[in-house]
This record gives sequence, C-alpha cells and structure tokens, in this order.
Amino acid sequence: MNENETRIALALLRSDADAIIATDAAGAITFWGPGAERIFGFAAPEARGRSLDLIIPDRLRAAHWKGFHETMRTGESRYGSDQLLKVPGLTKAGATISVEFTLATLCDESGSITGTVAVLRDVSEQFDTVRALRADLARARRSE
Repeated sequence: MNENETRIALALLRSDADAIIATDAAGAITFWGPGAERIFGFAAPEARGRSLDLIIPDRLRAAHWKGFHETMRTGESRYGSDQLLKVPGLTKAGATISVEFTLATLCDESGSITGTVAVLRDVSEQFDTVRALRADLARARRSE
C-alpha cells in the first residue's frame, strides 16, 4: 500500500459515518470504529474482545453463527461481495435498529482466513418510512 492509500484507509477507519467492525476468526471484535460507537452506543474499549453477540438480537444469533463459521471455513459469504445484507442490530440501550452491511474476510500473508471486516450503516429511518408507506398503500387498497 502506498502512502496515499494508507492515508485514505486511515481516514475511512476514523470516520463516524458508517460503522467499521473487524473480528478475529472466532468472532471476537478486534476493531470497533467511531461509527460503530455512534450507531451501537458501545465505546471501543467496551466492544473490543467481546463477541459479535453484543450487537446481534438473541433470535438471530444461531443463524448468524452458522453463516459466520461457514464463511470462516470457505472464505465465501452466501451474500456475495456485491450485496448489501439487511438485518436487525442491537444497541447498548437494548433498542433494535435496522442495519445494512457488506462483509469481507481478512487473510494473513499465507492466505489463511484470520477474521472479517464489515461496514455497517443504520437504515432504521428508511426502513420505518418504507414500512409506513406499505401500510398506507394496503389501507388505500382496502378502501377501494
């Protein structure tokens, strides 16, 4: 990586617009960026070293870990690198939010998978707007 690419990467990691979260191969959080602090409410020292269960609602944990372990085994996510995954997330306050994210695997020099990195965005407002519009449309159709 050249000096310019390094500066760009550091600027992205320090940004608080989106959450950047990295894990080790077991799913323990190794990086928790400023955006993750803002979106989920946990300070970096509170999150680092803890399981991703920290932000995954109970009802989704089994499915998450099944997919996570498959990704660690194969290096491939069933969602592909060009897709946004949309899932509920859990904040420190216990609120459920809607998040979109992309996922990539991290590898060491030999190509062995060492973890993951995800870029997440809180899309709760958009999700709520779409849900309200669908409800309005359903009411309008019933009244015809």
